[in-house]
Amino acid sequence: MVKSVIIVGLGGFIGTVARFLISRYFQVHVNSVFPWGTFVVNIAGSLLIGFILGLSELGEFLSPETRLFLTVGICGGLTTFSTFSNDAFILVKEQDWIRFIIYASLSFFIGLLAVYGGRIAAKSIFI
Repeated sequence: MVKSVIIVGLGGFIGTVARFLISRYFQVHVNSVFPWGTFVVNIAGSLLIGFILGLSELGEFLSPETRLFLTVGICGGLTTFSTFSNDAFILVKEQDWIRFIIYASLSFFIGLLAVYGGRIAAKSIFI
């Protein structure tokens, strides 16, 4: 159990730092009220977790520890539903209904497609 906690914690550290850097990049370089940083990390994380889980469905490419590190650790630290929810709440609070609908819809549907795309990519690369 302690080993799993350390594995997840290290992966979470990497994912969290990556999320911070990616979000910060968009805050500095993109002049928009649309929350691009959160959107990008959530879609990238969806693609990554889809790829990892798709790869693990193909056989023993990844040990259980590696899968735990990559999915719960890195992907869990990288993506953030709480930040997504807060960004969406801010758009609702500001009554920016169009951006809210676009952001919430795209985050969900493109995230779902990214998970599927990651699984397909893993299977097409390793079959």
